[in-house]
Amino acid sequence: MGFRLRALGLHLLASATALALILGTLYLGWYHWPGWYLTDVTQVVMVMVGVDVVVGPLLTFIIARATKPRRELVRDIAIIVSVQLIALIYGSASLWNGRPLYYAFSETVLQLVQAYDIDAAQAQAGRRQNPDLAPHWYSLPRWIWAPLPKDPQARQEIVAAAIGGGDDVISMPQFFKPWVEGLPELHSHLKKVDDVAYFGRSDKQRLKERLRAAGYATDQANSITLIGRGHPLLAVFDSGSVKIVGIFKAR
Repeated sequence: MGFRLRALGLHLLASATALALILGTLYLGWYHWPGWYLTDVTQVVMVMVGVDVVVGPLLTFIIARATKPRRELVRDIAIIVSVQLIALIYGSASLWNGRPLYYAFSETVLQLVQAYDIDAAQAQAGRRQNPDLAPHWYSLPRWIWAPLPKDPQARQEIVAAAIGGGDDVISMPQFFKPWVEGLPELHSHLKKVDDVAYFGRSDKQRLKERLRAAGYATDQANSITLIGRGHPLLAVFDSGSVKIVGIFKAR
């Protein structure tokens, strides 16, 4: 039993360390609040944790015996570690491909833009036409303004494509503009909590309670919805400076 416990402990330590380094790097670099919440990647992470921190070490505990020939033991553990690595690589690739790159104000809402929202052609166009705001592999999340182009034909083409399930303007970095340039437009779309979209009545009630607890007014036009793959959030702004002062969950 002592041999098995030592094997379990060593395997668990190695697996947990590797997983913590990967998840910690992704979280600190790309998924920090509100990225983790909006991307809704809990299932992917749970699979990684289940395989790499639970199943793998548990199987090692089961197969490890002091009387087992060393070669056979090494072979069995190598098989377990191989399966763990496959799960770790798959999960890490999923998180990397879905990492948050932008929080974009576009039209009437704030929207999360993930890496897989921008295909290679659009990314290349962005690097040619708008290099300061184009995405790179090392890009960290940025707040930007993504207005529709002024040219009527280009606007119509983008709107039609978006309606048909194609690329929207938030997937086209060639049209991105600095965050500060969009603040006047954003200010005109701020609403009272009761008037914002994407939230039900009970959600709005909880949001108002949380805003009051944080010291923010609920009867002023200071809020806008922030949407992603997960449940929407409420971004609250200072009406004078148009700076974000808080981001709140409804659930």
